[in-house]
Amino acid sequence: MTGTLINAGAILVGSIIGISIHSKLPERYSKIVFQSIGLFTLFLGFYMGLKTSNFFLIIISLVVGGIFGEFIYLDQNINRMGDYFKSKLKSGNSKFSEGLITSFLLFCMGSVTILGAIEEGLGGKPNLLLAKSVLDGVSSIALAAAFGFGVAFSIIPLLIYQGGLTLLAMYFGDYFSETIINELTSVGGIMLIGLGINILEIKQLKIINLLPALVVIVVLAYFFT
Repeated sequence: MTGTLINAGAILVGSIIGISIHSKLPERYSKIVFQSIGLFTLFLGFYMGLKTSNFFLIIISLVVGGIFGEFIYLDQNINRMGDYFKSKLKSGNSKFSEGLITSFLLFCMGSVTILGAIEEGLGGKPNLLLAKSVLDGVSSIALAAAFGFGVAFSIIPLLIYQGGLTLLAMYFGDYFSETIINELTSVGGIMLIGLGINILEIKQLKIINLLPALVVIVVLAYFFT
């Protein structure tokens, strides 16, 4: 878990720097930062989404995951949690939840996250996660400058997801095949495309409700590839 803890710490430090910039950033600069992040998110999403070798499993996982997310009101519950933290922080930032989810997906959906967690879980040095920590720390400055406090709170789902992968790899590392990693990365990429659309305000999609698809695709890829 050392690599994940360092990763979370780097994001927290970067977020603090970004938040201090956020309070002083004129609106016209905030707008161009949002647009830059939105365009990059779209690019990264398309790049990751094409890693799949089985489009049928991808659509099934998104549909099943989306229905389950809608059934448990995942989007509403996450936004309610965001509102709770906003009230505790006495923050008027309307993009708290969006910043949390955007940052979490950007930090955690790449294959480097999965491979790095597996590397450490199998007893190796967390070299990949340490390199990722530097990149995430720098990225969090720009993200927090645009979204505010939500970016800092993204370390909570990061610790759960990335740390959980490390723990799983300790016991089930041999089951994480390259195919499963690629399919998981592809589903994450499609979610990033949706996030990019949200950030650019083209249309507001309930990306949070699709998060269960990350679990569904692992199960489907294990049994059907």
